[in-house]
Parts: sequence; structure tokens; C-alpha cells
Amino acid sequence: MLIALTGFMGSGKTSVGRLVAEALGCPFLDLDEIIVKKAGRSIPEIFQADGEKGFRRLEKDALEKTVAKYAENTAVLALGGGTVTVPGAVKLLQEKTLCIYLEADIDTLIARLQGQTEGRPLADENMAARLAQREPLYREASHVTIDTAGLTPEEITDEIIISCL
Repeated sequence: MLIALTGFMGSGKTSVGRLVAEALGCPFLDLDEIIVKKAGRSIPEIFQADGEKGFRRLEKDALEKTVAKYAENTAVLALGGGTVTVPGAVKLLQEKTLCIYLEADIDTLIARLQGQTEGRPLADENMAARLAQREPLYREASHVTIDTAGLTPEEITDEIIISCL
């Protein structure tokens, strides 16, 4: 089973994903890292050269291939914050993964991202609007929602393992 973690940037997808994979003894995959490796460029470079649309095309391809490759194996996949906006992604996640939405309010997300916005092209003044736009998609794609506000990555990991697996 492929466990996909979705949520906005700063929700803990990568940190928690690594801990869940370690606890389960399975591979951890980061969709952004897969895209960077395939493209041979950093995410900011992709955004600068190809725009968000170009990045989303690469993201769609990476998501489809990763889901197909790991559908029959246990692995943990940290999605990008905007993966749910890719056409077909919500349906794919709902049908082919155990998708967990790591929910956090905008104040929590901003606090977590303090000093960590380097390399995040969409970490800007439009974050609250972007979160509001994406939240229905996160909910639709996911099977489980975990409110991460006030929790450490270890506590979120425990919640996933106890409640979801």
C-alpha cells in the first residue's frame, strides 16, 4: 500500500513521512525530490524557466509513475503542496493510495515556515488564499485528516500509525 501524505507547505509531509517510513521499515519518497532528479534542475529553476504550468506537468508525470511503481508495495510518499491541483491527481490518490491530509491552519503553517521559504516559489503573501483554494481538494483526495496544529512530527507519526494502519 502506498501511503500518500498531502497538505500545504509546512504541514509536515516530509518530516512525518520520513518518520512513518522508518517506523514501518519501508521506503520514503518525496515527490518534489523525484521531480528535481528527473528534471535535473531545482524547483525554483523549473518555476523560473517553465512556470507553474510546466512544473505541474512534471509533477503529474512523476505522480502517475510513482503510484504505478509502488501501488503493490508499502512505501510512504510526501506529495507537493500543490499536487492536488494537478488534473486527475485527486482521483488517482483516492483510488490508488491511502491518502492522509496533514491539516494545519494558516498561522501554524506560517510559523513553521519561518526562515524556511528558500526554494519554495509559492511561499508568498498569497499563501492564505492558496490554502483556502486547495483545502477542498486535500479533503477530497484524502481518506483520513489529521489536525497537526500543536503536534510534533513524532506525535503526528504516532497518530498515523495508531489510527490509520
